[in-house]
Amino acid sequence: MRSPSTIVATLIVLTVALQPLSATDEAPRTADGKPDLSGTYNVATLTPLQRPGKFGDNLYLTHEQAEEIEAAEQALQTKGLERSNPDREAPAVGGAAPVGFKDSQREDLGAGNVGGYNSFWIDRGDEVFSIDGKMRTSIITEPVNGRQPRMTREGRMRMRKAFASFAPNSGTAWWLDKEGPGPYDDIEQLPLSERCLLGFGSTQGPPMMPVLYNNHKQIVQTPEYVMILVEMIHDARIIRLDSEHGLAENRKWLGDSIGWWEGDTLVVDTINFRDGRTGLTGASKDLHVIERFTRLDADTLHYEFEVDDPNTWPTPWKGDYVWPGTDNKVYEYACHEGNYSLGGIMRGARVLEADVEGSGGE
Repeated sequence: MRSPSTIVATLIVLTVALQPLSATDEAPRTADGKPDLSGTYNVATLTPLQRPGKFGDNLYLTHEQAEEIEAAEQALQTKGLERSNPDREAPAVGGAAPVGFKDSQREDLGAGNVGGYNSFWIDRGDEVFSIDGKMRTSIITEPVNGRQPRMTREGRMRMRKAFASFAPNSGTAWWLDKEGPGPYDDIEQLPLSERCLLGFGSTQGPPMMPVLYNNHKQIVQTPEYVMILVEMIHDARIIRLDSEHGLAENRKWLGDSIGWWEGDTLVVDTINFRDGRTGLTGASKDLHVIERFTRLDADTLHYEFEVDDPNTWPTPWKGDYVWPGTDNKVYEYACHEGNYSLGGIMRGARVLEADVEGSGGE
């Protein structure tokens, strides 16, 4: 049994640790005295959204663990940048495993990489992030295991329906054997990110997450608005300050965001998402996200978020990470420039269907 004094001491330590971070004297301010969030940030980090199981409930890494993660990423990038052997054999039937997976996992994934990304395109950063000098095992902080709660039955059914059109590439029009519409009947059935309409991995949010590449975000702030330009797909989040939410009938992929200041922290409240068309995988139209932006110093923002969607997760979940400032510029994300994949996908589907019908496929 712990003594009362031990319990009190523990509570004091926890209370201090959970105090929100606040702006320092070095943090820039606008003419009206508000913290100035304006600037460009590179949020790439090797710290994952969800904590690997091997770390259990431990929120922090040791220096040795952080160095191991960073060294492994460096080795992976160095390996990926090696010159390809021009005399190498052809890839396995169906293509090699997608980037980030082993060849032994290709069959389980039901898909292969037939010439997509290599290491040149990947930029996940080169280190884990730290807050108050403590390096983190995950961005998610609640639940204590650092992982999203297990989806509700409704959420799992929604995900199963969304992935119903995914199947191993058999080289045949397998969908003709199933009832209902096929997965390639209409180009608007393809994922938003594949159509260059919305970034993947909730990079544009909310909540706004680091992803595999193109992790720059630029903030422009006025007394009435805060705009966040997201590098991938050049999405621009417009946050109205001291306003009210619009009508529930007006639903958007990025939701409807309003904000207000609580001391030196900008609080952003977002609702009114489109059903099945949010940036956060699996979320429903009833997703509710609360974000907090705090300028720590002239070079760093602290970003916090809370996700609440009872249709998808039985309990809310929270997380936070830092946004380091950068002198880099955000360039145009020309997603469709030279992108022939969508036309190829639709024409390929017609050829496979024609094969089934015996016409040979023109």
